[in-house]
Amino acid sequence: MSASGGTVRLALDAMGGDHGPTEVVPGGLRWARENPNDHLTLVGDEPVIRAIAGGELPANVSIVHGPGVITMEENPAIAVRERKDASMVVAAAMVRDKLADAVVTAGHTGAGMAAGVLIIGRIKGVIRPAIAVQFLLREKPLLLLDVGANPDSTPENLYQYAHMGQIFSEHVLGVVNPRVALLSIGEEKGKGDMRIQRATELLDQSTLNFTGNVEGRHLAADEADVVVCDAVLGNVAIKLVEGVTTTITDLFRAEFRRLPFGPIAALLMRGSIARIRAQLDYERIGAAILLGVQGTVAITHGRARQRMVYFACATAARAVRERVTEQITSSIAENPIAAPDGLPVGPA
Repeated sequence: MSASGGTVRLALDAMGGDHGPTEVVPGGLRWARENPNDHLTLVGDEPVIRAIAGGELPANVSIVHGPGVITMEENPAIAVRERKDASMVVAAAMVRDKLADAVVTAGHTGAGMAAGVLIIGRIKGVIRPAIAVQFLLREKPLLLLDVGANPDSTPENLYQYAHMGQIFSEHVLGVVNPRVALLSIGEEKGKGDMRIQRATELLDQSTLNFTGNVEGRHLAADEADVVVCDAVLGNVAIKLVEGVTTTITDLFRAEFRRLPFGPIAALLMRGSIARIRAQLDYERIGAAILLGVQGTVAITHGRARQRMVYFACATAARAVRERVTEQITSSIAENPIAAPDGLPVGPA
Protein backbone atom coordinates (compact mmCIF):
# COMPACT_ATOMS: atom_id res chain seq x y z
CA MET A 1 0.00 0.00 0.00
CA SER A 2 1.03 3.61 -0.23
CA ALA A 3 3.37 5.23 2.23
CA SER A 4 0.76 7.78 3.19
CA GLY A 5 -0.88 6.08 6.15
CA GLY A 6 -3.24 3.80 4.25
CA THR A 7 -4.34 6.31 1.64
CA VAL A 8 -4.74 4.75 -1.80
CA ARG A 9 -3.25 6.84 -4.59
CA LEU A 10 -4.62 6.24 -8.09
CA ALA A 11 -3.14 7.59 -11.33
CA LEU A 12 -5.98 7.71 -13.84
CA ASP A 13 -5.15 7.82 -17.56
CA ALA A 14 -7.60 10.56 -18.46
CA MET A 15 -6.93 10.43 -22.21
CA GLY A 16 -7.45 6.69 -22.79
CA GLY A 17 -10.48 4.89 -24.20
CA ASP A 18 -12.91 5.46 -27.03
CA HIS A 19 -14.52 8.43 -25.28
CA GLY A 20 -11.41 9.94 -23.73
CA PRO A 21 -11.57 12.55 -20.98
CA THR A 22 -15.24 13.37 -21.52
CA GLU A 23 -16.16 10.10 -19.80
CA VAL A 24 -12.98 9.22 -17.89
CA VAL A 25 -12.71 12.49 -15.95
CA PRO A 26 -16.30 12.49 -14.57
CA GLY A 27 -15.98 8.82 -13.62
CA GLY A 28 -12.75 9.44 -11.77
CA LEU A 29 -14.10 12.52 -10.02
CA ARG A 30 -17.12 10.57 -8.80
CA TRP A 31 -14.82 7.99 -7.21
CA ALA A 32 -12.64 10.70 -5.65
CA ARG A 33 -15.63 12.51 -4.13
CA GLU A 34 -16.91 9.26 -2.60
CA ASN A 35 -13.46 8.41 -1.24
CA PRO A 36 -12.15 11.68 0.25
CA ASN A 37 -9.40 9.94 2.24
CA ASP A 38 -7.80 8.60 -0.95
CA HIS A 39 -6.09 10.55 -3.71
CA LEU A 40 -6.70 10.66 -7.45
CA THR A 41 -4.28 12.05 -10.02
CA LEU A 42 -5.80 12.79 -13.41
CA VAL A 43 -3.07 12.30 -16.01
CA GLY A 44 -3.63 13.97 -19.36
CA ASP A 45 -3.98 17.26 -21.18
CA GLU A 46 -4.40 19.66 -18.24
CA PRO A 47 -6.44 22.40 -19.99
CA VAL A 48 -8.82 19.76 -21.39
CA ILE A 49 -9.19 18.07 -18.00
CA ARG A 50 -9.91 21.35 -16.23
CA ALA A 51 -12.47 22.34 -18.82
CA ILE A 52 -14.32 19.03 -18.41
CA ALA A 53 -14.05 19.02 -14.61
CA GLY A 54 -15.39 22.56 -14.36
CA GLY A 55 -14.79 24.69 -11.30
CA GLU A 56 -12.48 23.81 -8.44
CA LEU A 57 -11.22 20.26 -8.14
CA PRO A 58 -11.89 18.27 -4.94
CA ALA A 59 -9.10 18.54 -2.37
CA ASN A 60 -8.01 14.95 -3.02
CA VAL A 61 -7.64 15.38 -6.79
CA SER A 62 -4.63 16.69 -8.71
CA ILE A 63 -3.59 16.86 -12.35
CA VAL A 64 -0.33 15.78 -13.98
CA HIS A 65 0.17 16.93 -17.55
CA GLY A 66 0.55 14.14 -20.08
CA PRO A 67 -1.24 15.15 -23.28
CA GLY A 68 -0.14 12.30 -25.56
CA VAL A 69 -2.42 9.41 -26.51
CA ILE A 70 -1.31 5.92 -27.63
CA THR A 71 -3.62 4.91 -30.44
CA MET A 72 -4.81 1.43 -31.36
CA GLU A 73 -2.76 1.55 -34.55
CA GLU A 74 0.56 1.93 -32.74
CA ASN A 75 2.86 -0.90 -31.71
CA PRO A 76 2.32 -0.96 -27.94
CA ALA A 77 5.89 -1.78 -26.87
CA ILE A 78 7.42 0.82 -29.18
CA ALA A 79 4.86 3.44 -28.18
CA VAL A 80 5.47 2.87 -24.47
CA ARG A 81 9.23 3.21 -24.96
CA GLU A 82 9.09 6.29 -27.19
CA ARG A 83 5.95 8.25 -26.20
CA LYS A 84 7.19 9.68 -22.93
CA ASP A 85 4.40 12.30 -22.89
CA ALA A 86 1.58 9.79 -23.34
CA SER A 87 -0.88 9.84 -20.46
CA MET A 88 -0.66 6.07 -19.93
CA VAL A 89 3.15 6.18 -19.83
CA VAL A 90 3.18 9.10 -17.39
CA ALA A 91 0.66 7.33 -15.13
CA ALA A 92 2.69 4.10 -15.13
CA ALA A 93 5.86 6.05 -14.33
CA MET A 94 4.10 7.48 -11.27
CA VAL A 95 3.58 3.92 -9.98
CA ARG A 96 7.19 3.03 -10.74
CA ASP A 97 8.40 6.10 -8.88
CA LYS A 98 6.13 5.37 -5.87
CA LEU A 99 4.06 8.49 -6.50
CA ALA A 100 0.95 6.34 -7.03
CA ASP A 101 -0.13 2.85 -6.03
CA ALA A 102 -2.11 1.99 -9.15
CA VAL A 103 -2.67 3.08 -12.72
CA VAL A 104 -6.18 2.87 -14.19
CA THR A 105 -6.67 3.07 -17.95
CA ALA A 106 -9.33 2.54 -20.60
CA GLY A 107 -6.69 2.81 -23.29
CA HIS A 108 -4.87 0.33 -25.53
CA THR A 109 -4.78 -3.03 -23.68
CA GLY A 110 -1.47 -4.01 -25.22
CA ALA A 111 0.04 -0.69 -24.23
CA GLY A 112 -1.31 -1.11 -20.71
CA MET A 113 0.44 -4.44 -20.42
CA ALA A 114 3.63 -3.07 -21.99
CA ALA A 115 3.59 -0.15 -19.56
CA GLY A 116 3.18 -2.56 -16.67
CA VAL A 117 6.09 -4.73 -17.77
CA LEU A 118 8.49 -2.17 -19.27
CA ILE A 119 7.90 0.76 -16.90
CA ILE A 120 6.65 -0.68 -13.61
CA GLY A 121 8.46 -4.01 -13.98
CA ARG A 122 7.67 -7.64 -13.25
CA ILE A 123 7.65 -9.10 -9.78
CA LYS A 124 10.83 -11.07 -9.20
CA GLY A 125 10.27 -14.66 -10.31
CA VAL A 126 7.22 -13.98 -12.48
CA ILE A 127 7.87 -15.31 -15.98
CA ARG A 128 4.95 -13.44 -17.57
CA PRO A 129 2.17 -11.33 -16.07
CA ALA A 130 -1.46 -12.21 -16.80
CA ILE A 131 -4.65 -10.22 -17.23
CA ALA A 132 -7.41 -11.42 -14.89
CA VAL A 133 -11.09 -10.59 -15.27
CA GLN A 134 -14.25 -11.51 -13.37
CA PHE A 135 -17.13 -13.42 -14.94
CA LEU A 136 -20.67 -12.28 -14.13
CA LEU A 137 -22.85 -15.24 -15.14
CA ARG A 138 -23.57 -16.37 -11.59
CA GLU A 139 -23.89 -14.92 -8.12
CA LYS A 140 -20.53 -16.26 -6.92
CA PRO A 141 -17.54 -14.51 -8.52
CA LEU A 142 -15.41 -16.40 -11.04
CA LEU A 143 -11.95 -15.21 -12.07
CA LEU A 144 -10.61 -16.03 -15.55
CA LEU A 145 -6.98 -15.53 -16.56
CA ASP A 146 -5.17 -14.93 -18.86
CA VAL A 147 -7.50 -12.96 -21.14
CA GLY A 148 -5.07 -10.91 -23.19
CA ALA A 149 -1.45 -10.82 -22.12
CA ASN A 150 0.14 -14.04 -23.43
CA PRO A 151 -1.16 -15.90 -26.50
CA ASP A 152 1.49 -18.63 -26.21
CA SER A 153 1.50 -19.50 -22.52
CA THR A 154 3.66 -22.38 -21.32
CA PRO A 155 2.75 -24.88 -18.58
CA GLU A 156 4.97 -22.88 -16.25
CA ASN A 157 3.03 -19.73 -17.08
CA LEU A 158 -0.27 -21.48 -16.34
CA TYR A 159 1.14 -22.67 -13.02
CA GLN A 160 1.98 -19.10 -12.04
CA TYR A 161 -1.34 -17.75 -13.29
CA ALA A 162 -3.05 -20.21 -10.95
CA HIS A 163 -1.10 -18.92 -7.94
CA MET A 164 -1.74 -15.27 -8.84
CA GLY A 165 -5.42 -15.90 -9.56
CA GLN A 166 -5.89 -17.71 -6.26
CA ILE A 167 -4.56 -14.67 -4.39
CA PHE A 168 -6.79 -12.21 -6.24
CA SER A 169 -9.86 -14.43 -5.80
CA GLU A 170 -9.29 -14.87 -2.09
CA HIS A 171 -8.21 -11.36 -1.13
CA VAL A 172 -10.20 -9.17 -3.55
CA LEU A 173 -13.25 -11.28 -4.41
CA GLY A 174 -13.54 -12.78 -0.93
CA VAL A 175 -13.61 -16.46 -1.96
CA VAL A 176 -12.37 -18.77 0.80
CA ASN A 177 -9.90 -21.41 -0.41
CA PRO A 178 -10.80 -20.84 -4.09
CA ARG A 179 -11.03 -23.86 -6.38
CA VAL A 180 -8.56 -23.59 -9.25
CA ALA A 181 -9.11 -25.31 -12.61
CA LEU A 182 -7.65 -25.40 -16.12
CA LEU A 183 -9.87 -24.57 -19.09
CA SER A 184 -9.67 -27.45 -21.57
CA ILE A 185 -11.64 -29.53 -24.10
CA GLY A 186 -12.67 -32.11 -21.51
CA GLU A 187 -13.09 -32.25 -17.76
CA GLU A 188 -11.18 -35.52 -17.34
CA LYS A 189 -7.53 -35.25 -16.42
CA GLY A 190 -5.37 -35.97 -19.43
CA LYS A 191 -7.71 -34.17 -21.82
CA GLY A 192 -6.14 -31.28 -23.70
CA ASP A 193 -2.84 -30.61 -25.40
CA MET A 194 0.59 -31.34 -23.94
CA ARG A 195 0.69 -27.88 -22.36
CA ILE A 196 -2.47 -28.58 -20.35
CA GLN A 197 -1.24 -32.02 -19.36
CA ARG A 198 2.08 -30.67 -18.10
CA ALA A 199 0.35 -27.82 -16.27
CA THR A 200 -1.90 -30.41 -14.63
CA GLU A 201 1.16 -32.26 -13.34
CA LEU A 202 2.61 -29.05 -11.90
CA LEU A 203 -0.64 -27.98 -10.25
CA ASP A 204 -1.26 -31.47 -8.82
CA GLN A 205 2.01 -31.05 -6.93
CA SER A 206 1.13 -27.56 -5.66
CA THR A 207 -0.57 -26.52 -2.43
CA LEU A 208 -3.43 -24.90 -4.35
CA ASN A 209 -6.99 -26.21 -4.22
CA PHE A 210 -6.60 -27.58 -7.76
CA THR A 211 -9.66 -29.47 -9.00
CA GLY A 212 -8.57 -30.41 -12.54
CA ASN A 213 -10.10 -29.41 -15.86
CA VAL A 214 -13.29 -27.56 -16.71
CA GLU A 215 -14.97 -27.05 -20.09
CA GLY A 216 -16.42 -23.86 -21.49
CA ARG A 217 -19.91 -24.77 -20.28
CA HIS A 218 -18.65 -24.79 -16.70
CA LEU A 219 -17.80 -21.07 -16.78
CA ALA A 220 -21.45 -20.31 -16.04
CA ALA A 221 -21.69 -23.03 -13.39
CA ASP A 222 -20.31 -23.35 -9.87
CA GLU A 223 -17.47 -25.69 -10.85
CA ALA A 224 -14.44 -23.51 -10.07
CA ASP A 225 -13.54 -20.12 -8.64
CA VAL A 226 -10.37 -19.49 -10.68
CA VAL A 227 -10.08 -20.74 -14.25
CA VAL A 228 -6.68 -20.63 -15.95
CA CYS A 229 -6.00 -20.62 -19.69
CA ASP A 230 -3.87 -18.96 -22.36
CA ALA A 231 -4.80 -15.51 -23.64
CA VAL A 232 -6.32 -16.60 -26.95
CA LEU A 233 -8.78 -18.96 -25.30
CA GLY A 234 -9.49 -16.55 -22.47
CA ASN A 235 -10.07 -13.57 -24.75
CA VAL A 236 -12.41 -15.54 -27.01
CA ALA A 237 -14.33 -16.81 -23.97
CA ILE A 238 -14.85 -13.42 -22.35
CA LYS A 239 -15.89 -11.74 -25.60
CA LEU A 240 -18.25 -14.59 -26.45
CA VAL A 241 -19.94 -14.10 -23.09
CA GLU A 242 -20.22 -10.34 -23.68
CA GLY A 243 -21.77 -10.97 -27.10
CA VAL A 244 -24.21 -13.63 -25.90
CA THR A 245 -25.44 -11.60 -22.93
CA THR A 246 -25.96 -8.56 -25.16
CA THR A 247 -27.87 -10.69 -27.70
CA ILE A 248 -30.10 -12.18 -24.99
CA THR A 249 -30.87 -8.72 -23.65
CA ASP A 250 -31.74 -7.49 -27.14
CA LEU A 251 -34.00 -10.51 -27.76
CA PHE A 252 -35.91 -9.86 -24.54
CA ARG A 253 -36.25 -6.20 -25.44
CA ALA A 254 -37.62 -7.06 -28.90
CA GLU A 255 -40.12 -9.56 -27.49
CA PHE A 256 -41.41 -7.15 -24.87
CA ARG A 257 -42.06 -4.58 -27.59
CA ARG A 258 -44.09 -7.06 -29.63
CA LEU A 259 -47.80 -6.18 -29.58
CA PRO A 260 -50.30 -6.84 -28.20
CA PHE A 261 -49.08 -8.63 -25.07
CA GLY A 262 -45.38 -7.79 -24.99
CA PRO A 263 -45.68 -4.52 -23.02
CA ILE A 264 -48.00 -6.21 -20.51
CA ALA A 265 -45.53 -9.05 -20.02
CA ALA A 266 -42.70 -6.56 -19.58
CA LEU A 267 -44.68 -4.78 -16.88
CA LEU A 268 -45.44 -8.00 -15.02
CA MET A 269 -41.80 -9.13 -15.20
CA ARG A 270 -40.26 -5.75 -14.45
CA GLY A 271 -38.75 -6.83 -11.14
CA SER A 272 -37.30 -10.06 -12.56
CA ILE A 273 -35.88 -8.24 -15.55
CA ALA A 274 -34.20 -5.69 -13.28
CA ARG A 275 -32.56 -8.46 -11.24
CA ILE A 276 -31.32 -10.27 -14.35
CA ARG A 277 -30.00 -7.03 -15.82
CA ALA A 278 -28.12 -6.31 -12.59
CA GLN A 279 -26.67 -9.83 -12.61
CA LEU A 280 -25.36 -9.37 -16.18
CA ASP A 281 -24.14 -5.81 -15.63
CA TYR A 282 -20.51 -6.19 -16.77
CA GLU A 283 -19.73 -2.56 -15.93
CA ARG A 284 -19.70 -3.52 -12.25
CA ILE A 285 -16.48 -5.53 -12.67
CA GLY A 286 -14.76 -2.21 -13.34
CA ALA A 287 -11.51 -3.45 -14.80
CA ALA A 288 -9.29 -6.39 -15.53
CA ILE A 289 -6.13 -6.47 -13.42
CA LEU A 290 -2.64 -7.14 -14.76
CA LEU A 291 -1.22 -9.56 -12.18
CA GLY A 292 2.50 -10.11 -11.79
CA VAL A 293 3.89 -6.58 -11.94
CA GLN A 294 5.23 -4.43 -9.10
CA GLY A 295 2.13 -2.31 -8.76
CA THR A 296 -1.55 -2.40 -9.63
CA VAL A 297 -2.47 -1.96 -13.30
CA ALA A 298 -6.23 -1.85 -13.91
CA ILE A 299 -7.35 -2.00 -17.54
CA THR A 300 -11.00 -1.23 -18.15
CA HIS A 301 -13.04 -1.57 -21.34
CA GLY A 302 -12.14 0.73 -24.22
CA ARG A 303 -15.84 1.60 -24.53
CA ALA A 304 -16.08 2.47 -20.83
CA ARG A 305 -18.35 5.34 -19.88
CA GLN A 306 -18.01 7.24 -16.62
CA ARG A 307 -19.92 4.64 -14.59
CA MET A 308 -17.49 1.85 -15.56
CA VAL A 309 -14.52 4.17 -14.99
CA TYR A 310 -15.85 4.74 -11.47
CA PHE A 311 -16.00 0.98 -10.85
CA ALA A 312 -12.53 0.55 -12.39
CA CYS A 313 -11.12 2.99 -9.83
CA ALA A 314 -12.90 1.09 -7.08
CA THR A 315 -11.49 -2.25 -8.29
CA ALA A 316 -7.95 -0.86 -8.43
CA ALA A 317 -8.28 0.65 -4.95
CA ARG A 318 -9.52 -2.68 -3.56
CA ALA A 319 -6.53 -4.51 -5.06
CA VAL A 320 -4.19 -1.98 -3.43
CA ARG A 321 -5.89 -2.19 -0.04
CA GLU A 322 -5.75 -5.98 -0.08
CA ARG A 323 -2.02 -5.84 -0.90
CA VAL A 324 -2.37 -8.10 -3.92
CA THR A 325 1.08 -7.22 -5.28
CA GLU A 326 2.75 -8.03 -1.99
CA GLN A 327 0.76 -11.27 -1.66
CA ILE A 328 1.79 -12.39 -5.15
CA THR A 329 5.42 -11.48 -4.46
CA SER A 330 5.41 -13.75 -1.41
CA SER A 331 3.58 -16.56 -3.20
CA ILE A 332 5.97 -16.59 -6.16
CA ALA A 333 8.97 -16.62 -3.82
CA GLU A 334 7.50 -19.56 -1.90
CA ASN A 335 6.50 -21.46 -5.05
CA PRO A 336 9.38 -21.03 -7.52
CA ILE A 337 9.09 -22.54 -10.99
CA ALA A 338 11.73 -23.05 -13.65
CA ALA A 339 11.46 -21.04 -16.86
CA PRO A 340 10.53 -22.98 -20.05
CA ASP A 341 14.17 -23.27 -21.07
CA GLY A 342 14.92 -25.04 -17.80
CA LEU A 343 16.90 -22.16 -16.31
CA PRO A 344 15.82 -20.64 -13.01
CA VAL A 345 13.71 -17.51 -13.32
CA GLY A 346 15.91 -14.49 -12.70
CA PRO A 347 15.10 -11.09 -11.29
CA ALA A 348 12.50 -9.03 -13.11
